[in-house]
Amino acid sequence: MPESPWASVPCFREEVSPQDSQKVERLVRATGFFSEEEIGIAVELVEEGLARGNASGYWFVFAEAENRLLGYACFGPIPGSVHSFDLYWIAVDPGAQGRGIGRLLMKAAERRMAERGARRIFADTSSRPQYEPTRAFYRACGYLEEALLSDFYAPQDGKVIFAKTLSVPTD
Repeated sequence: MPESPWASVPCFREEVSPQDSQKVERLVRATGFFSEEEIGIAVELVEEGLARGNASGYWFVFAEAENRLLGYACFGPIPGSVHSFDLYWIAVDPGAQGRGIGRLLMKAAERRMAERGARRIFADTSSRPQYEPTRAFYRACGYLEEALLSDFYAPQDGKVIFAKTLSVPTD
């Protein structure tokens, strides 16, 4: 029996390929967390990154094993800020969760943001109970909850904003 791709060590890449739109759509859909509108936004950001490259303002880290997308992160600078970046997406295939891939993706994304001048990273998520594992993940990665905007997405569905300050590299 062939070894599961989930058991393989992931490889990381930054370049967006034409197949990534479908791979990202499958992955975010498989999580069961996102609405059709949110899934569409995830795909749109990949397509924008593919079409415009760095000019899109959306950068990616993809974790793969045996040509299967295990997870990805999407991030970019916040327009009008000096050194703040948004972590737009970080998602791991449900079959690959619990293996540290999310933490590896987060470290890779943070490193790439720092290389591009980031000093503060912001990430937001829903306040619904379903998203408690997501909020716990951010906390475990050193993010602090900085704000709660009640009823932001819908009644009883607030927006929780997390932030992390990156250390300034010393040469």
